[in-house]
Amino acid sequence: MPEKHLYDTRFFVEYFFSNDAEFVNKLKQEAKSTKEKLVSVLTIHELHHINMKRSGKEIANLRSHTILTEFKVVDVGYEIATKSAELRTYRKMPLADSVIAATSQICGCVLISDDAHFREIPNLKMKWFS
Repeated sequence: MPEKHLYDTRFFVEYFFSNDAEFVNKLKQEAKSTKEKLVSVLTIHELHHINMKRSGKEIANLRSHTILTEFKVVDVGYEIATKSAELRTYRKMPLADSVIAATSQICGCVLISDDAHFREIPNLKMKWFS
């Protein structure tokens, strides 16, 4: 069974805003080569907010809609909410990061991120491209 990947906000920030064309190409190849691409609804929130501030509402809407069509968006249900609360309690994580980590674990995904908060979580598979 092919790996499922859950993409963190860091992936999209680099994808949309990095000036390193070679690195962006690696990210594009990653996204193209992954059959099951998931994203947390909180990643959509964080990224939409970042895009609104940096690029304006029109670009934010376009990018969020593009992600919606290319990725399966995972909402926060009971299981993710309770797992996220446990992570926040024991790992002292920000809310969005704890939801993203819980989503990755519950959905059985490799988390595409280099965020330091995630490195402390046991049994969380991660991948990055530096």
